[in-house]
Amino acid sequence: MNGFDFASMIQKDRSERKHQQFSGTLLDYLSIVKENPKVTMLAHQRMYELLSGPGAEAVKTEENSRLKRIHGSTVLKRYAFFANDFYGIDKSIMQLMRYFHSAALKGEEARQVLYLVGPVGAGKSSLMEALKKALEMSPPIYVLQDCPMREEPLHLIPKHLRPQFEELLGIKIEGDLCPVCRHRLKHEFHGEYEKFPVTMSEFSIRSRKGVGVVPPVDPNNQDTSVLSGSVDISKMDLYAEDDPRVMALNGAFNVGNRGIVEFIEVFKNDVEYLHTMITATQEKSIPSPGKGSMIYFDGIILAHSNESEWNRFKSDHTNEAILDRIVKVEVPYCLELDEEVKIYRKILKNSSFAAHIAPHTIEVASMFAILSRLTPSAKVDALTKLKIYNGEEIVEKGSTKKVDVTELRDEARREGMSGISTRFIMKALGAALAEAENDCINPIAVLDTLVKAVKDMAVADDERKRYLSFLQDVLKKEYNKILEKEVTKAFIHGYQEQAESLFNNYLDHAEAFVNATKIKDRNTGEELEPDVKFLQSIEEQIGIGGTAALGFRQDVTAYMFSLLRNGAKIDYRSYEPLKEAIEKKLTVSVKELSRVVTKARVRDGEQDGKYNAMVEEMKRNGYCDHCCNVILKYAANNLWKD
Repeated sequence: MNGFDFASMIQKDRSERKHQQFSGTLLDYLSIVKENPKVTMLAHQRMYELLSGPGAEAVKTEENSRLKRIHGSTVLKRYAFFANDFYGIDKSIMQLMRYFHSAALKGEEARQVLYLVGPVGAGKSSLMEALKKALEMSPPIYVLQDCPMREEPLHLIPKHLRPQFEELLGIKIEGDLCPVCRHRLKHEFHGEYEKFPVTMSEFSIRSRKGVGVVPPVDPNNQDTSVLSGSVDISKMDLYAEDDPRVMALNGAFNVGNRGIVEFIEVFKNDVEYLHTMITATQEKSIPSPGKGSMIYFDGIILAHSNESEWNRFKSDHTNEAILDRIVKVEVPYCLELDEEVKIYRKILKNSSFAAHIAPHTIEVASMFAILSRLTPSAKVDALTKLKIYNGEEIVEKGSTKKVDVTELRDEARREGMSGISTRFIMKALGAALAEAENDCINPIAVLDTLVKAVKDMAVADDERKRYLSFLQDVLKKEYNKILEKEVTKAFIHGYQEQAESLFNNYLDHAEAFVNATKIKDRNTGEELEPDVKFLQSIEEQIGIGGTAALGFRQDVTAYMFSLLRNGAKIDYRSYEPLKEAIEKKLTVSVKELSRVVTKARVRDGEQDGKYNAMVEEMKRNGYCDHCCNVILKYAANNLWKD
């Protein structure tokens, strides 16, 4: 079938998996440990190696101007394991990896619960799923045959011999036999622990092998057997109540031994239900059902919930014992526009939607999501704040001072913990895609869909009003600017070159004006006075005139000089107010022509040629025939009104 030999592929996989099957005794296992001590690693170390194994990249923000504007001088570490699935939560992932690194080294974190807290749809559950899937893909582990805890075979070695075995094998033996295996050792093998059978076992979510999951339980029916197993009543007539053979060790902690125990929406449970966590963390042991002794437990305890439940739980001082055993990692909403866009592109790529998506459609939806998550600031408006958080260099108009992202973050510590969720945006995109004509959606259609969705939201009126203001005012105006620039670029051949030419000319004339010198014509060598009218034609695009013009020219030249002195490369985008002025100048230069050509119902030959050339350029930039037609009609009706 098209060159694929499926039979060979299956046989190859089967033969490779045979090498992962083992059946022997403790003596055989000891030889394996001597050769490869890593087979005895504990749960946290195994997970750390799975996550760090694909590699990590230390990103020095000093060497990346955008990242430096977002994160300051901190060193970001990006792990390849998370790279293609998680965006905009680098700091949360770094915290998570610090936990596993310390726990792998048997630090205090090895005896703590990893707890993720954040708003709905921020990625807590996805992170948990990623950890569980990593475990499923890991090599199988050596276990005592038929042990309900799938425990480490080295537990068979008596305490008095352990120091000698540890020295010979170069490892540390931790833990004790579970009651079931202790009973078997005594009665089946008569204490000859070296003959106890050892086998291999994989991790499986579906088969409950090494992955235990605890969903929220009804407060009126919180049965701890879900956590640590139960007594099998059917065997009570056969054995004494303290006989290990009556135990059904099938609780989440039994299943998750040597792997993961996940508590979903952990604080929806009554605190008494969570007491098993206390011994499972600090003493690494869990109660056995009935009257049996405590059972050794080696596993990663993961928990997650929303912030409101966390706040309620921590406000009760009687919960201190559990709170002291928790490592909290906040997973906020993404606040970087570029990263938010990647989230939706990933989700859409994994879906079956095949419709064409016009340029800026996902960007506009992402803007709305982030605007809803930002805390209002007296320093900047919401849209400017969004751009700063995305790493854009924003300079205060009338000065050379950059807006400090650190100051904005310091005044909004809880930012990203509320707002519109990723799921809400995806539902709106899905609705727009489902209703799309000609299998194509555009920013206008998505904004309309979002407006309808917000009107149906169950939120306070002032919150709804704020969201609608973002959609119907802020984002509509911003999209109009984006679209006007897009049409301008389609009309102007070599847009960037023309922008750079205007920029260089402006700098030459502004510098000469500020320093009261003349400009030397590059072609004739003639010395000329600075062209004040040209300078004014640029400055008036952003409302600068009169005495303010001198200050603006001084600011521009001083700012550019400071960039050059620090070895930075300058272009027309270097100083935000000047960039805005240049782009507006270019837009105005073709505004009348583009307005006439776009709005004209009947075009002459020259106009028709310009229109077709513009359409072709827009199609090269990602538009299809349908959305190009819709967008240009919208532009004609909204950008250039008579």
